[in-house]
Amino acid sequence: MTPLERVVREEWGRLVALLLAQFRRIDLVEDALGEAVATAQATWTDAATPDNPAGWLVTAARRRILDRLRAEAMAARKEPLLTVEAERRPKEGVMVDDGSVVDDDLLRLVLMCAHPALPPEGASALSLRLVMGLSTADIARLFLVPETTMAARITRAKKKIVAAGIPFAIPGTDAIGERLDVVAHTAYLAFTAGYAPGSGPDLLRAELAGEAIRLADVAHRLRPNDTLAFLVVLMTLQHSRRDARVGPDGALVLLADQDRGRWHHDEIERALALLAETDSGPAPSSPLARSYRLQALVAAEHASAPTPGDTRWDRIASLYAVLEQVSPSPAVRVARAVAVAEADGARAGLALLDGVVMAGHRLPAVRGELLARAGDVVEARAALSESISLCDNDIERRHLEGRRDELGP
Repeated sequence: MTPLERVVREEWGRLVALLLAQFRRIDLVEDALGEAVATAQATWTDAATPDNPAGWLVTAARRRILDRLRAEAMAARKEPLLTVEAERRPKEGVMVDDGSVVDDDLLRLVLMCAHPALPPEGASALSLRLVMGLSTADIARLFLVPETTMAARITRAKKKIVAAGIPFAIPGTDAIGERLDVVAHTAYLAFTAGYAPGSGPDLLRAELAGEAIRLADVAHRLRPNDTLAFLVVLMTLQHSRRDARVGPDGALVLLADQDRGRWHHDEIERALALLAETDSGPAPSSPLARSYRLQALVAAEHASAPTPGDTRWDRIASLYAVLEQVSPSPAVRVARAVAVAEADGARAGLALLDGVVMAGHRLPAVRGELLARAGDVVEARAALSESISLCDNDIERRHLEGRRDELGP
């Protein structure tokens, strides 16, 4: 990975927030930063890469923004005022129960995107683009819509922020409450993108998943609630297995084959403690909280099993059955089918997949695996071939190809 790819991938949201804190013009910030990246791609070489790539991008983007401001009407008056305002603006923060102050530019950016003037799907999509730096194509995959639809949705959301004058700020306590479900959903989608990259050479993006957890945790400190608590538990338990998911050769390692000694057991202990604390309180306050709770309980079953053979697949299947009632979706049905297959056999899992329609490669991949276990080799190979044709992730595609080859010609 080049220095430019690394800074764009790992620091995009911080750079957007830094520029937005100064200029308060989302329409200018993202365009200018994109132009700076394009210039860097054309001019940086191994011998001419700046010592501070992030600083170079910010400086280049800042110059472009100032050029745009100068070109606008009344720019001669506005530019000095913008600069003075940015230099004098006090730090904004919110006091939380433990006496500390939450002052987080990335959270501020997510909360701005979660303004009630924006539709929830537009808010989450824009956050994923600005805060996490996901491509429009990968965001479209998360929402199961065409890329053109998602591009238009993001553009409308940015224009709405500008037209409505939505501030780049952490709102008051009452206003925060109505935005937290959007923040939670955004963090969940970002985490999903980290562990299931729609395209590219990486099996997982641990830094993206870690940032999603951090945002949810900071938001929970800001306004503790069960939705965020269960979400933090869910993501932390899944993230604790990150070092065991990829083998020394970069290949995918399935859960049953993972070295559990490489799991982060300190993170598991903290997450299970938060789960016990939250689950001992009142019943979940919303369908979203109930959904995260059930998924967290599934993750806890996996995290608590000393060996793969100790996994209580019957309990996991039951949890997914309840989750399908609370939050029905093809993805939940597929996950339930996998658990049922582990508990009751491949044929029982396949029966749950009848009539399921879901975009992407996961459904035919699961169907292919269960067909192979059931002894239907020809149909299994056909399903795996379909999955391979739909899979844009390099490592996952190689795994599927290897599994198909194991079944013979």
